[in-house]
Amino acid sequence: MKLSEQKYAKYALCKEMLETVDVIRNFKTKDLSKAVESLKTTGKLFMTGEGSSRIFPAKHTINLIQKNGFDITAYTEGSRQAAELKLKEFTMFGASNSGKTKEVISLFKNKEAAGKFALIAHENTPLGAISDDEFILNCGNEDAVAATKSVIEQALFYHQLIKTFIGASADQCSATVDELADKSKEVLEMEIDLELIAAISKADVIYFAGRNVGVAEEAALKTNEITRKKSAYLEGTYAVHGIEEVMTENEVVILVDPYKEEEEKFKEVLLDGVGMKVIAISDHDTMFPTIKIPSMGCHDAYLQLQACWNVLVEVGIACGVDLDHPTRARKVGNEFIG
Repeated sequence: MKLSEQKYAKYALCKEMLETVDVIRNFKTKDLSKAVESLKTTGKLFMTGEGSSRIFPAKHTINLIQKNGFDITAYTEGSRQAAELKLKEFTMFGASNSGKTKEVISLFKNKEAAGKFALIAHENTPLGAISDDEFILNCGNEDAVAATKSVIEQALFYHQLIKTFIGASADQCSATVDELADKSKEVLEMEIDLELIAAISKADVIYFAGRNVGVAEEAALKTNEITRKKSAYLEGTYAVHGIEEVMTENEVVILVDPYKEEEEKFKEVLLDGVGMKVIAISDHDTMFPTIKIPSMGCHDAYLQLQACWNVLVEVGIACGVDLDHPTRARKVGNEFIG
């Protein structure tokens, strides 16, 4: 995906995906001390939002905290379900690019929490007005319906919040974003095997299988918006625990960073049993056709998600889809009208 080619340059979606490189490289936040102080007091982080503003940013953050054993208890749920929970002792973040997401605003208005912080992309929003503090993204406006660069910046924000909480230095953070920006550019501009794109383009359903860290689930959502194809997220080994009964050879499964120990079972059930195409996105070779990407430790998920974007753009273009203008999908799922 390169903007030097007109088939990409004519779409806002592609431009915004590629702008992610500079969003990462120039990433910064305002003073986080108020939010960090709240988090140090509570030791509990609750992240909410709807759709793309929650799936990858929140789930990636929870995985980051748990894998590293940081002294934070972290949860995420959609705002309506969050309204049923006891959050009085939590530092709560609500992510909404528009700052007008109805469910998040309702939660912030009606739910007691130790601290309420808004992660938004615009100033003077209803959500920002009812928060203890607001943090405004630097990525700029998105014209495409599918959220892309904002999703990465939201995840980077939470990542930085956790780094600041544990006392990471500014120099460490600066070096990290430069490396991530370079590798993101590599992933977004890499050429995908045309035979793989053709196989995915012909599929009736595109499944994404992988860890519950937000990548495969977010990719499944983006599939609907970008390719107009049906999709599903299959967590862990869900793909080989019953759903194979109704899968067909006209469908495809994309494994995101599969565990080596599970590859043989996926082959046995899906490739040999169903007869469907199985493709992997990984930093190493697998027993399936593999879209290889670079690795970067605790930042691998960012690169995996952007690799999924690249694949979906190619599929959308191959299917003759107008990437910027879906018929029914909206930029703000459920907008609050004051």
